Amino acid sequence: MLFRQLEYFVAVAEERHFGRAATRCHVSQPALSASIAKLERELDVTLIERGHKFVGLTAEGERLLTWAQRIVADHASLRADIRAMRTSITGTLRVGTIPTAATTSSLVLSAFLANNPMAKVRTRSQLSTTELYQMLRNFELDAAILPVVPEETHGVALTQLYEENYVVIAPADQVPFGTTTLSWAGAAQLPLALLTPDMRIRQVIDTTFASLGTTVNPQVETDSVSTLLAQAASGDRACIVPHTWLWTTLMNADLVAAELVDPVLKTPIAVAIDATGRASILAHAFAASAKQLSLDEFFARRLGEYHLG
Repeated sequence: MLFRQLEYFVAVAEERHFGRAATRCHVSQPALSASIAKLERELDVTLIERGHKFVGLTAEGERLLTWAQRIVADHASLRADIRAMRTSITGTLRVGTIPTAATTSSLVLSAFLANNPMAKVRTRSQLSTTELYQMLRNFELDAAILPVVPEETHGVALTQLYEENYVVIAPADQVPFGTTTLSWAGAAQLPLALLTPDMRIRQVIDTTFASLGTTVNPQVETDSVSTLLAQAASGDRACIVPHTWLWTTLMNADLVAAELVDPVLKTPIAVAIDATGRASILAHAFAASAKQLSLDEFFARRLGEYHLG
């Protein structure tokens, strides 16, 4: 069995198309098909269901894919590590974030790129917490910025970035003048626009309201924090977002931001990388850059400036 055969097999499984996989691997389609057929003969199993085109993987193919993806990822990490030993760190760091950490991730990325100017970064920000942990374990990501979920952290090394708490952003005429804090019970009385129920923060919001014996039924639900903020800016509805979003949100005189209290909720947000020995030099450098930051202080200072302003 050759590494190239596994690389071709992974490409076909991920592209779900022989032609696209051949283009990705820079070989002809007949050469790619022949290589995979040889792999099937060596293993004495059928890996890919074929009709006139790719149909899917067999059970044996699905099993091999898990191992093959790890081997291909390990090979890429090995090559990057060897290059990094010769020169400064190079290569592309693959980072995933939850949607609500998309803006704060730029702070970590700036620190990483300042320390490693030859490196590149590719980010994905529309992933759930569960997807991020799974993609780390499958070596589809080098690092992730995500909430600390104790039952998900096996095999993962965490560097805490900050504690996320929550604010309500509302049109100024919906809350009393001078308001800087608002209870969750008080927030439940506002006309709300919220994230969709499949998103982690919405689940935190619903659980908190439920603990107070309250249920909210927003007329507007979205998977975009930007859309929530636009709803507040239009003067129609209030929204609940992490306090870290105040850093990049263009607040105006018609909007008020109040910290949510009674209860005060805090969710640890961390950089996560593989802890089983397969993390690349790029991933370790990213985690090291995160350790240099004091984001709790940064966001507290920004929140204080907003209240003073």
